[in-house]
Amino acid sequence: MADIDWNLIRSFAAVAETGSLSAAARTLRASQPTLGRHIAELEQVLDVTLFRRGRAGYKLTSHGVDLLGRAKAMREQAEAFSRLALGATEEVAGTVRIAASEMVSIYVLPSILARLTSEEPGIEIEIVASNLVENLLGRDADIAIRMVEPSQLDLVARKVADIPIVACAATNYIARHGRPGDVSELLHHTIIGFDRGMEMLNGFRSAGIEIDRHAFHVRCDHHAVIWESTRAGVGISFQQQPIVDREPLVEAILPELRIPLLPCWIAMHRDLRSSVRIRRVADFLQESLKRYCEGRPLSEPALNSAALARPAIRHTTTRRTETAT
Repeated sequence: MADIDWNLIRSFAAVAETGSLSAAARTLRASQPTLGRHIAELEQVLDVTLFRRGRAGYKLTSHGVDLLGRAKAMREQAEAFSRLALGATEEVAGTVRIAASEMVSIYVLPSILARLTSEEPGIEIEIVASNLVENLLGRDADIAIRMVEPSQLDLVARKVADIPIVACAATNYIARHGRPGDVSELLHHTIIGFDRGMEMLNGFRSAGIEIDRHAFHVRCDHHAVIWESTRAGVGISFQQQPIVDREPLVEAILPELRIPLLPCWIAMHRDLRSSVRIRRVADFLQESLKRYCEGRPLSEPALNSAALARPAIRHTTTRRTETAT
């Protein structure tokens, strides 16, 4: 018992938190068979059943629940040991420049930065609120939050999660004009859409509905203007579900409407990974944005660690122009 391999406990914690071998394997960058062997070996050593296996995944038993807290504490200590050994205990201070879309910069980042600046008072933040792609290679930004996979040379990118998109309208608009029963009825309502952007037109066409920009009675390419117009009761628009869910004046409509998910990525130049402050901010953003994408409160305390569990970091090798929402 005193000689339990730490890797077994690490694998146990990852499976318990993710609920499956496949998700835990992605988190730890290990193979599913390896994790399966680790769980079986740990159960044999402890002589307890840690999980109930089923079609829904791995569910903790009462013994597993009791041990998970200890496993997390051990992981935190191991991460602290690793940071100390790598010399990452230097002061976390300096300026970090973050590029993000207008919607994220205005409606998501402030709550995240309120916690970050409280936990790390030595870090100064600069925000570039733009839907244009900031050049990470030229240091126009240190970290970019993007809604397409970044693919510039020499960048590393982390996939955070996928954000659901929903049709929505203000409660006062619904009270005046009613709630559309299906997509065909949607076209008889005031729709707020893009002026020059083609994303919404292409979305309708992919659903078999051929329209032009005149179907949008109010048009603007500034996403925050569209959202504020929606809140004011101007008409119906398509928005990130976590933002809609947090706004009591707006309701999601047409739940049967299948709208493509919006991916969320964090990217930085690979040379910046050695910077303690950049990694600290990137890890904090990763954890906070994951909660946002999943619809969890941003007020939850973040893990105060510069070595949060990371998904596989993808090195990009080609260039392309990105657009963000």
